[in-house]
Amino acid sequence: MLLTGGNRNDVTQLLPLLHAIPPIRGKRGRPRSKPPKVYADRGYDHDKYRTLVRELGITPVIARRGSGHGSGLGTLRWVVEQSFALLHWFRRLRIRWEIRDDIHEALLKLGCVLICWRRLHHAKS
Repeated sequence: MLLTGGNRNDVTQLLPLLHAIPPIRGKRGRPRSKPPKVYADRGYDHDKYRTLVRELGITPVIARRGSGHGSGLGTLRWVVEQSFALLHWFRRLRIRWEIRDDIHEALLKLGCVLICWRRLHHAKS
């Protein structure tokens, strides 16, 4: 997990995020070490970053600024926004009060576990 300071531009963390992806398991043989494509919104629309992502052997699918919404790139965005909203149920995670990164990361993981457990528990009943 990459943890940065507040008010940082997301595009600055694109390459560290791509380098932090672990090998992807799947079919037999050598596991893929990177995804085939990266989907991003208009906030990542910079030719510099498109070029850097292509150099990693990944196809960037990034919406252009000023283009219409017909590309279909925003159709799954609500999943991420919903995840943030669910994590904000936990008052301690709304604002980062923890000074140590490892404690904050542990609280994030605990929050994700509780969200999954609640969803699975309600699905059974």
